[in-house]
Amino acid sequence: MERAIAGRTYVRYRRLVVATPISPNLVPALRSDALPRRDEQARAQLRAAATRAAPAVLAGDRLLVVAGPIGQLLPAGGIRRGSTVALDGPPGTGSTTVAFLLAAATTSVGEWAAVVDPDGTLGARAAAEIGVALERCAIVRHVAPDRWATVVGALLDGVSLVAAAVPPGLRPGDARRLTARARERATVLVTLGPWPVEATLRIHARGRNWSGLAPGGGLLAPGSSVDVRVEGKAVRAHAKAG
Repeated sequence: MERAIAGRTYVRYRRLVVATPISPNLVPALRSDALPRRDEQARAQLRAAATRAAPAVLAGDRLLVVAGPIGQLLPAGGIRRGSTVALDGPPGTGSTTVAFLLAAATTSVGEWAAVVDPDGTLGARAAAEIGVALERCAIVRHVAPDRWATVVGALLDGVSLVAAAVPPGLRPGDARRLTARARERATVLVTLGPWPVEATLRIHARGRNWSGLAPGGGLLAPGSSVDVRVEGKAVRAHAKAG
């Protein structure tokens, strides 16, 4: 209804509301439809949506750069995050040194590494001399063989690199699950010892060369070099690392 008074216009609106009764039999159905689904299919759809919505990660950000001669052997000079690196070699040939070099590459960029040492034989001083920042490196000692896979899996969820000495008799199924978890968490898994399944890279320590020794005598120099061979896609074959 409209009317003009003293040069002004006033408009009055009227709204008609119609109430429709709802059958009580429909109320439970409406309530169940309004609630979010919680079955396995709904969870799978939610996980798929979260994956599609994840921020893009640049190729350079997915690479853990490794300096020195060993880095020169690796694709693009480093290790892709989410990779599994299998180290092996007889005792004293330098496989532990290589593991510490990879851990040092991680802590040097401000990230965390973890070392699983079931026998309690790895030395923190040796790690520090190679370049590992001990304030960003967790060392877990005396892990029982039946708890090894559980401990390594938990560490993969929280740090950027896990180096772990493989216990005897590791089951291939456990090894595959750890490889999958490292790939899912974008964490580098470095194993020392026989690895029963496939690995992204395999590094074979072939011996350590000490300087300062001559036939029949001499003094050991402070440094030594490790002779290694790397197997994997797009890698060079052989190098010596100090």
